[in-house]
Amino acid sequence: MIKSRLKNRNLSQEDVFNLSDLFKLMKPRVMSLVIFTCAVGLMMAPSIVPTKDAIIGIMLVSIGAGAAGALNMWYESDLDALMTRTCLRPIPTGKVNKNQALVFGITLSIFSVIALDYYANRLSAGILLFTILFYVFVYTIWLKRKTPQNIVIGGAAGALPPVIGWTIATNSISLEPLTFFLIIFFWTPSHFWALSLYKSEDYKKAKIPMLPLTNGVESTKLNIFIYSLIMIPIIILPYVIGFVGLAFLIPTLILTIYYNLLCFELYNFKKNKFNAKKAKSIFGYSILYLFLIFVLFLIDKIL
Repeated sequence: MIKSRLKNRNLSQEDVFNLSDLFKLMKPRVMSLVIFTCAVGLMMAPSIVPTKDAIIGIMLVSIGAGAAGALNMWYESDLDALMTRTCLRPIPTGKVNKNQALVFGITLSIFSVIALDYYANRLSAGILLFTILFYVFVYTIWLKRKTPQNIVIGGAAGALPPVIGWTIATNSISLEPLTFFLIIFFWTPSHFWALSLYKSEDYKKAKIPMLPLTNGVESTKLNIFIYSLIMIPIIILPYVIGFVGLAFLIPTLILTIYYNLLCFELYNFKKNKFNAKKAKSIFGYSILYLFLIFVLFLIDKIL
């Protein structure tokens, strides 16, 4: 099926690509999450940033994230071609070749880091550079094809944008922005392992050692449930340190307990089997869950 889809849409490397193909290399859906969480980190900071500077800073962080996404697609194009979820990306379809993706990713990386250093501060630029390098070299090149813990460790890259938003405003790091990091870092495993359950055949074809393939379904279900439970103390932490009030704590606890129940239902299903519909619902809810947590940060600050 994948071959037929690629055959119908394949283009030679000589064909001229358009800007939309380059934009797709940047993983727009991931970029939208980066923009949102970075903006929340910036707005939650005690320092006030002029609107123009804030917008420039957030956009540069999103460009840096897009650059990392382009480099990820450059390196993983062989895997992307094997998976139904990714086979229509620009490189597998031939709309952009690997060299173009590599140059594009490196150029955007350099531009975003240098520009953020100029428009914001060196600390923010340094963290953005670390994020790009970590995502490309540690997660994409080193971890992803070697260990089922790729998502756990690699999740650090996705957890840094709100911290960068904070540093754009303050030029400093404190305990408060680290709560943003911890929330995304410990949310990531249950989110992606739910996806890996009902997309396990894709990962099997690509020989990516995701947890269901290396440790089995039962272990994956247990780990999803455990990581959902870890979210309870992580959600309470911002309240304990006085960063947020009850307007944040109460609704986020309700959202988290419901997440725990969904994950428990998945875990409690038949031994060594899983409910695909429930796994999909966990994956879908986890996205809404993270979004609402960051919305509640803003609501709590307003109140």
